Amino acid sequence: MGLKEYKPTSPGRRDTVADDYKDLTKSKPEKSLLAAVKKTGGRNNRGRVTVRHRGGGHKRRYRIIDFKRDKGGIATVKSIEYDPNRTARIALVLFEDGTKRYIVAPDTVAVGDIVQSGGSVPVITGNSRPLGTLPTGTLVHNIESTPGKGGQIAKSAGAVAQVMAHESGYTLVRLPSGEMRRLLSECSATVGQVSNLDHKNQKLGKAGRNRHRGRRPTVRGSVMSPAAHPHGGGEGRSGIGMPGPKTPWGKPALGKRTRRNKSTNKFILRRRYDR
Repeated sequence: MGLKEYKPTSPGRRDTVADDYKDLTKSKPEKSLLAAVKKTGGRNNRGRVTVRHRGGGHKRRYRIIDFKRDKGGIATVKSIEYDPNRTARIALVLFEDGTKRYIVAPDTVAVGDIVQSGGSVPVITGNSRPLGTLPTGTLVHNIESTPGKGGQIAKSAGAVAQVMAHESGYTLVRLPSGEMRRLLSECSATVGQVSNLDHKNQKLGKAGRNRHRGRRPTVRGSVMSPAAHPHGGGEGRSGIGMPGPKTPWGKPALGKRTRRNKSTNKFILRRRYDR
């Protein structure tokens, strides 16, 4: 993919850096792999807002993605497509028996390439194998945390993890956050880096593009009244006036760690905060 910069012909165009979409090979999705997306506007079954700053946005249809990569055989990449539900590109693959599936498109994979799954397939970009069968140093994405559940780790644009070591049924993986974590060697992963590497360099340029994504405005607590937010009130520009920033409901915010003591903590060799 590439980026395109606009001339400042209007305030909304100034400083905008957008995707040029030149890596896409097909504009319309595969109908058999679509599902409806029901919007909630951040509201629960009682109609009350439970998640702020959501609402509106362009209508979407969900693309059913094969995160498990559990179908054997040879599959040919038929197209690279845009997915409004994720930052990465998706690839439509066709198996020899006529089955079509969407997968998260790895970087450098192109139309006509062959992708496979299994413990004995070649270690090349786009192929899926159990972690325990991958050589040390291999770059991977779409990693399972539980065997057979489907990929849950390193699926966003440009994400990549690395296989560091194998020991007694576990594989040590360095995650995109820098965390070092043991995962069962039976968990599968896809070789390579996720596509759309330049996603992080885009600049929306105007508030309207955020509204198209279904994101409503966020108002700072410091400009609210003291009845509406713990940071509110005071004369002029005031500090938050308390030890540490708070949510509108008075809970600690902005950096407060919320992970409880879980049974999986023993699998973390290095936390992402310890880099």
